[in-house]
Amino acid sequence: MAKPGRLGVGIIGAGKVGAVLGAALRAAEHAVIGVSAVSEASRERAEALLPGVPVLEVQDIVERAELVLLAVPDDALPDLVEGLAKLGAWQPGQLVAHTSGRFGVGVLHPVRAAGAIPLALHPAMTFTGMSLDLTRLLDCTFGVTADAAMLPIAQALVVEMGAEPVAIAEADRTLYHAALAHGSNHLVTLVAQASELLRDVGVESPERMLGPLLRATLENALASGESALTGPVARGDVGTVRAHAEALREFDGGGHGDILAAYLAMARATALRAEGRGLLKPDQLKGLNDALDQKED
Repeated sequence: MAKPGRLGVGIIGAGKVGAVLGAALRAAEHAVIGVSAVSEASRERAEALLPGVPVLEVQDIVERAELVLLAVPDDALPDLVEGLAKLGAWQPGQLVAHTSGRFGVGVLHPVRAAGAIPLALHPAMTFTGMSLDLTRLLDCTFGVTADAAMLPIAQALVVEMGAEPVAIAEADRTLYHAALAHGSNHLVTLVAQASELLRDVGVESPERMLGPLLRATLENALASGESALTGPVARGDVGTVRAHAEALREFDGGGHGDILAAYLAMARATALRAEGRGLLKPDQLKGLNDALDQKED
């Protein structure tokens, strides 16, 4: 016997996120009635994660689904929602959820105008589009936005997928998404830059050298916040910071590459935060900034 409150779910966008969340909802005994998949990769992903689910046209999915999950790129979402509204596709009482981090429910205004119920369910996780993501969902948080009366529905859907819902106000969605992108995306860039430098000095496996250091740093930062801050900037070691900047300027061909720019920006930000915590005196902060501002002769 099916659980009460099970929904017919339609997935628009069988990308890495849509296919995985569809599989998670299916595991919670919701019926996935159809999925849209344009590229060969998305079709293969749908077949692997949602076996037996038919690949349908978008309008057919919206017509048949009680819950429509819009898992499309941020920039494509407004036009998709508006286009379906012009076709009269949205139905009164239908649940319509998107997975964009940037948007809240405002982008779903055409959905609301048709009498459907808008929800924003953004998983704060990087997806591979493979079954291992289903396990990762158990340790994942979703940024959830909905009208107050509908928030319990959004939260329940996230809990059914095995994750934890956290309510984000409509006005805070862009800042929320910026925080996640800054932390996650820029971490990848920093690791890539550090690996490039290590390879340049002859380290054959930078990941083996960086792995233990970065894992410990991340765990300490998450557990202890900025009290975990160490290193030459936090110590006010001006000579070391100046040497770093000079070496990176030379490596970057006079300062035209991305590594020096990133180091200088992060070192300045670190210095300001270290001073704010009382780790640096004003004269140390000035010395660090002078070292960071130093140009080639």
